[in-house]
Amino acid sequence: MFKILLKKQMTEIFRGYFYDAKKNKKRSLFSTIMFIIIYLAIMIGVLGGMFTYLSAGLCEPLTTAGMGWLYFIIMGMIAIALGSFGSIFNTYSGLYLSKDNDMLLSLPIPTGCIVAARLTSVYLLGLLYSAVVMVPAVIVYWIEAPINISIVIGSIFLIIIISAVILVLSCVLGWCVAKLSLKLKNKSFVTVFLSLTFFALYYFVYFKAQSVIQDLIMNAAIYGQKVKDSAYPLYLFGKIAEGDWLAIGIFAVIVALICIFTFWILSRSFIGIATSTASMAKKKYKEKHVTRKSISSALLAKEFGRFTSSPNYMLNCTMGSVFLIIISGALIIKGGDFAGALNQFYATGMDQGFIVVIIITIICVTAAMNDMVVPSVSLEGKSIWIGQSLPVEPWNILSAKLMVQILVTGIPVILCEACCVVLFDFGIAEKIMICIIPLIFTVLIGLFGLFLGIKMPNLTWTSELAPIKQGINVMIAMFGGAALGMLIIAVYYLIKSKIDIILYLGMTAAVFIVAAIILYTWLKKKGAQIYRFL
Repeated sequence: MFKILLKKQMTEIFRGYFYDAKKNKKRSLFSTIMFIIIYLAIMIGVLGGMFTYLSAGLCEPLTTAGMGWLYFIIMGMIAIALGSFGSIFNTYSGLYLSKDNDMLLSLPIPTGCIVAARLTSVYLLGLLYSAVVMVPAVIVYWIEAPINISIVIGSIFLIIIISAVILVLSCVLGWCVAKLSLKLKNKSFVTVFLSLTFFALYYFVYFKAQSVIQDLIMNAAIYGQKVKDSAYPLYLFGKIAEGDWLAIGIFAVIVALICIFTFWILSRSFIGIATSTASMAKKKYKEKHVTRKSISSALLAKEFGRFTSSPNYMLNCTMGSVFLIIISGALIIKGGDFAGALNQFYATGMDQGFIVVIIITIICVTAAMNDMVVPSVSLEGKSIWIGQSLPVEPWNILSAKLMVQILVTGIPVILCEACCVVLFDFGIAEKIMICIIPLIFTVLIGLFGLFLGIKMPNLTWTSELAPIKQGINVMIAMFGGAALGMLIIAVYYLIKSKIDIILYLGMTAAVFIVAAIILYTWLKKKGAQIYRFL
């Protein structure tokens, strides 16, 4: 029974490699093999190569200084962080709040067997992520330093210790996430906030990593002594891979006891955790006055409700708005530096018009990253008949979807434009063009996205990620919008010596307006009819 349950858990984790959610059917053997090869290439080739490069940079100077244990502390902490983050959400959904808890508990299966299978799947996933860091680290150490049987055993044992630590951390953190998910009301916004925070931390660490590593290598003796004096268990942790049998024995006993205690706790409390539900606060009915809304306002509220109810929808379709806000913040905080850089460009003889075109292109290409209107039709799925049966014109429904795109993208665009207009010393005409063209472009890509959404809908999806991330219409909208934005600067670069900048930007705005009118006319007539009969 344990093998069957473990197979079920691992199949659920890697379900996407065997099942096509977009087509709602099993993948072919060739497709499955190709997906596995791609996954291994990313894990071994990309991530493994990255950590091999990091290991090679750290190992030689630290081992030469007789501080191989510090090298293993650093790589071990990275492995624990990566493994914990990689498996925490699997723990949350697979161990605590799995959708098949009720079904499994109704079968004559021992609770300990269910817990053991799920803990094993969490352990294997954590081992996979940590091995991407530790296997290259150990191999590089074996190449750089003299080895013996104790070092080989200690290095392998360190990998096992780290994977066990990740298991315990994943269980604890997964339990915290599960408890929070039952208490929180606005889960979508919290999920989006946490995801964006992680991305911000990732890029912060990425850009700071090189300077931190250089400082660590230059002051290795100082940091090493601080670790010995104030964090001796960490010192023993690093000594495991150097074949210190005392460290191996201590950590083996401690980690084994913690793992047994974790299993015991989960076995005793699993039924309570698996059957727990979110607490429902009792509310006393209070009569409220509700203002009647217009058709367009009601439909727009409905579309915003659908948009904000899905973290996947918000995260994958609004990165353009996030980057526009970041750019605006950078302009506000570092405005003087940007203005100084522009003055240097002018000093080298760069045309002011070219700078204006660059700014417009950056705003437009960033705005093109937003594509929430493209999957909006497909996300109605098999419930599309509800909208079709409403006593409203189909165009009213489509225009509400379009307005979500325009508002969510247009407001950050205006913010970014305002920062550029205030900060940079351009002429009145140039500033007007900076304000007008990105807004026209925003409307145009919204209309184009709605056109693609109607012409290439996917109403048979089983996972909302299929229309949001995997649709060909989404790909065309994103790359097509980015290409159109880049076309602004490409064309100007070719003809800048033959045309005035204001004339060129005016012609660009006119072309965008004509294209937008054509798409708007088609959507209001033919597009609405296509939607009616989808």
